[in-house]
Amino acid sequence: MSLEADTFDVVLDEPFFAPVTSDIFATLVGQYQHMRTRIEQLADLVAGEAGAAVPYFLEGNVENSGRWAPSVSALFDRKGAIAALNSTYWSKALALTDVLDLMPQKRRDEWNTTIREQKCPEFEEETVRNTIMDLLHMRQQFLAERVDGIFRGLSGEHVTNAPEAFGKRMIIARVLTPYDTVEHSTAGLINDLRAVVAKFMGRDEPKYQASEALVQRLRGRWGEWVSIDGGALRIRLYKKGTAHMEVHPDMAWRLNQILAHIHPLAIPAQFRERPRRKAKDVPLIQRPLPFQVLSILGSVKPAKQKVNDWPERYTSVRNTVVLSDSHQPGTQALEEARGILASIGGTPVAGSYGRWEFDYDPTDVINEIVVTGCVPDQRAHQFYPTPAGLAQRVLEMAEIGPEHQCLEPSAGMGGLADFMPKDRTRCVEVSKLHSNVLTSKGFTVACDDFLVWAGLPGHHGYDRIVMNPPFDQGRWAAHIDHAAPLLRPGGRLVAILPSGAKNRDVLPGFRKEWHGPFDNQFPGASVSVVVLVADKDKA
Repeated sequence: MSLEADTFDVVLDEPFFAPVTSDIFATLVGQYQHMRTRIEQLADLVAGEAGAAVPYFLEGNVENSGRWAPSVSALFDRKGAIAALNSTYWSKALALTDVLDLMPQKRRDEWNTTIREQKCPEFEEETVRNTIMDLLHMRQQFLAERVDGIFRGLSGEHVTNAPEAFGKRMIIARVLTPYDTVEHSTAGLINDLRAVVAKFMGRDEPKYQASEALVQRLRGRWGEWVSIDGGALRIRLYKKGTAHMEVHPDMAWRLNQILAHIHPLAIPAQFRERPRRKAKDVPLIQRPLPFQVLSILGSVKPAKQKVNDWPERYTSVRNTVVLSDSHQPGTQALEEARGILASIGGTPVAGSYGRWEFDYDPTDVINEIVVTGCVPDQRAHQFYPTPAGLAQRVLEMAEIGPEHQCLEPSAGMGGLADFMPKDRTRCVEVSKLHSNVLTSKGFTVACDDFLVWAGLPGHHGYDRIVMNPPFDQGRWAAHIDHAAPLLRPGGRLVAILPSGAKNRDVLPGFRKEWHGPFDNQFPGASVSVVVLVADKDKA
């Protein structure tokens, strides 16, 4: 994808969050004043003759009579009640905007501490309006503070962290607490980094608790590098609570530009320059899904059905999930989330809102999408699932017997393999997500580029190879050329190919039959295909 926003100023010119109308604040201040009046009235009432009756309520209604209870004067102290009221309404005022989501973690911690310790200023209309407007106008400073806070939050105990600028590798300590729970402030630093990178990518920004959910999902994948946010970042979590992160070079130099804006004399010039050329092993950044869509997918739960009324008991419905009913029907994000479930093999259950059925357990696959932020791009991966009707016809041509060992190269999600014997079929698939689908279906899977995998030792001896290879740039020819040597003598290769392949001299030495053409077999691709049946001599 293109990332052309090169300067600090360009990034900051975009809207930070939607403004809040004056009427909402007026309503909130009115509610505050109404509740404050009630507190004052109650305090005055208890301070009078009615206060003499309060101890009896305390003595009769405190569950443990031996437990200490505050005095009436302490319990109904108006100063403490108003302090709690102020904190409650300041929290509500902040929630009316996305300001907490977009604050740097340090400021968010400061606000949370002020609210928790009930040290907020009086909730007066002028104070509230001025404070919120000041925060709205601090978006440029917030972005800079975020980057600076991330850099200062890197572990000083690890020499990998460059002291003068953002390097490729960053290490953040204490992501998990000693109690093996997520450390909110540290996860907030990771979220700040993801939010800044999201702005660079022209993407919506994550809610401030989004990275806590990410860390939770990474638990159990200790020491494994996981690509997130379209490949802009990679993260590896360790049991001791340390997180290693790698920043794509296109992101690192932008971060250093902002650091240089904050500390102009401290950041060496070489760290502020765009990478002059990409190394061949630097992956391209993919366009990730909106965070709102990922949040919806993250809410997907296994479907339940009641099996007993009393005592009430439920059981999971096999290979079925349900979208949370808290999402507004008809929204673009919800429709996109539904489209993703369909793209990984889900079918909506008629008459049951939000319920989806699969022919495999989709839990790990959905989790992979939520963590990485991506589904395989159809064009980049040339992923066009084989329709069931065509797949059945192709498998009839393959004539798979009970003794045959089978292979499907570039298997996608198993459109062909689904009709092949699971216990005797190996699938090769480059997409990690699709590999997870195949594994969930029960296939033996190699997550690799077939053109690389086929050249490795030990990958021979198949009786049947059935394939629907990528068509573009002649990749179909490379696939059948790499597949042919993997056949045993007497083996058969059956391949779905573009119709123009029929005019090519392919697989010399094989006995070949062509079937078709078959028109308009693939939704979204107006292409005619033929089927090649090629037999290898027994000698």
